[in-house]
Amino acid sequence: MLDQLIALVKQNAGESVVENPAVPNEHNEQVMAEASNTVVSGLQNILAGGGLQNILSLFSGGGNDNNQKNSSSGLLQNPIVSMMVGHFMKKLMSNFNMSSSNASSVASSLIPNVLNGLISKTQDPNDHSIDLNSIISSLTGGNVQTANAGGSGGFDFHSLLNQFTQGGNGGSGFNIQDIISQVTQGAQQHQEQEVKQNSGGSGGGLMDMIKGFFN
Repeated sequence: MLDQLIALVKQNAGESVVENPAVPNEHNEQVMAEASNTVVSGLQNILAGGGLQNILSLFSGGGNDNNQKNSSSGLLQNPIVSMMVGHFMKKLMSNFNMSSSNASSVASSLIPNVLNGLISKTQDPNDHSIDLNSIISSLTGGNVQTANAGGSGGFDFHSLLNQFTQGGNGGSGFNIQDIISQVTQGAQQHQEQEVKQNSGGSGGGLMDMIKGFFN
């Protein structure tokens, strides 16, 4: 997931970061790394807090508008996205001394565009680079078994997303509360593992991994 996400950040950072005079060139890669970390950590925190249905709601909307600006701006109305924008804005102000107006402009442009691109990829049947199953697996550190590209090997979150958008489980035989519990525990375990790695001084934390993609 990380490589696909970071590619989307780089792809969408041209006008908002690289060509933006409010962002010094020497900070471009750090800002993009922080944006990537904001998205991954934000999604992971939602799952760890029992918000699988909120993630499903996010991925069932957006990304389906031919005009990317319209669909990206629409995402700003989603509480998950607005939370990420606010978090990223604060990071830009505290870590890079950006004014509130410049930080708001960068965050309100980059974060929704990146998420819109991520959602679009999961909805494109011709794009096999990333799907909802691989995203859930990555965010839970593999603690939740998800179906592979062939639809086998674990739970198929694409099927769950389809049922979610149609309302109810449609008699599909799975218990949504059980699935939410498994994903919540998986995300929490993954966060605990990352904390242990960082506290042990061995590195390997999420931000370290992300920075590695920009070196």
